[in-house]
Amino acid sequence: MHTRFIFHIDVNSAYLSWEAAYALQKGMDIDLRSIPSAVGGDIDKRRGIILAKSIPAKKYNIKTGEPLTEALKKCPDLKIIPPNYALYLQCSNAMIELLKDYSPFIQRYSVDECFLDYTNMKQHFGSPLLAANHIKNRIKNELGFTVNIGISTNKLLAKMASDFQKPNLVHTLFPDEIPSKMWPLSVKDLFMVGKATAPKLFKFGIYTIGDLAKSDPDLLYTHFKSHGLLIWHYANGKEDSSVFNITEDVKGIGNSTTISFDVEDGKTAKTILLSLTESVCMRIREANYLTNLISISIKTNDFISSSHQKKLTFSTNITNDIYKVVCNLFNELWDGQPIRQLGVRASNITSNKEVQLNFFDIDKREKLQRLDSSIDLIRNKYGNQSIIRGSFLNAPIEPFVGGMPIKDYPIMSSLL
Repeated sequence: MHTRFIFHIDVNSAYLSWEAAYALQKGMDIDLRSIPSAVGGDIDKRRGIILAKSIPAKKYNIKTGEPLTEALKKCPDLKIIPPNYALYLQCSNAMIELLKDYSPFIQRYSVDECFLDYTNMKQHFGSPLLAANHIKNRIKNELGFTVNIGISTNKLLAKMASDFQKPNLVHTLFPDEIPSKMWPLSVKDLFMVGKATAPKLFKFGIYTIGDLAKSDPDLLYTHFKSHGLLIWHYANGKEDSSVFNITEDVKGIGNSTTISFDVEDGKTAKTILLSLTESVCMRIREANYLTNLISISIKTNDFISSSHQKKLTFSTNITNDIYKVVCNLFNELWDGQPIRQLGVRASNITSNKEVQLNFFDIDKREKLQRLDSSIDLIRNKYGNQSIIRGSFLNAPIEPFVGGMPIKDYPIMSSLL
């Protein structure tokens, strides 16, 4: 039996790195990564939050997720770059295309990270360590940004390895290296141990990943239910899910975003959901599709995921229709826990055809369709920010967030 070799490729300071590489290609004589700079917000309107920051910006104690106004108080000369999600997706796609030279099995986990199955590829590109370094150097030289690559026998350990010292480095974390490389780390560093779980583990005297690995799984189940067993497995390096090749299809269109701060109120959550719904509906209309199945997903700050869906009695691509369903689903699903990630997905996609309408709805829906079409036309011509809903004027939320399709498979599908 061949040993599995899994790579986790993680872009270093993705948004800022991609903006910096793009600016240098366009002739900028200063590397944004070398000066106090940040991605996020609108410098003219002085609103929004910091999404990413350079290493020099960290010296001013600028934090991801803080309001732009607060960051500028700390560093008045901070260079602010508005987010360009189309650019980030383009850079991500370029990286995926490069990686296809090394394996047919690549799973995009988010816009800035992915997994690659290197099993049985040694005869083509050399040892895993040699191939990973070759990939890392190619990405830097050909695409202009840097990555960390973690190598192991499963996705969990590969992801943990890529989080070791940064930037532009390759690390291994094989099963025999777990006691020396992973167990001494704080339990907070373990994947799926969130802000809420860590303090609870501390109360049981569990401070390191090694402490968790050596804990009684029955005790963990008593206090943390299935999540306790999950993190116990992870602390011991146990995980065996496959690297899925995920491709876009017409069965569904979705968008999700990981939020830079914990969302603790429904109003903010629904504003983010509106932003996601806007982008999903624009893509549906652009492709001349209709949908009659809407779903939302929530991931808490403790990495607990849940989802909820509703089948409609009609097919639609109208933003107002879909957003009303999204809000109702959120009200039914959310239990008040702080939110880390939100997603919206439209499924049961069909080609655009005459919508079955109630006689009394026809006039109203035709007006909404014309409104959506007019807005799409303006945004396509002048940019997505050219026309936005009033909800976003005084909110620390961008009118368009996310930028990537919702993943069809969880990272650790075999254990979740």
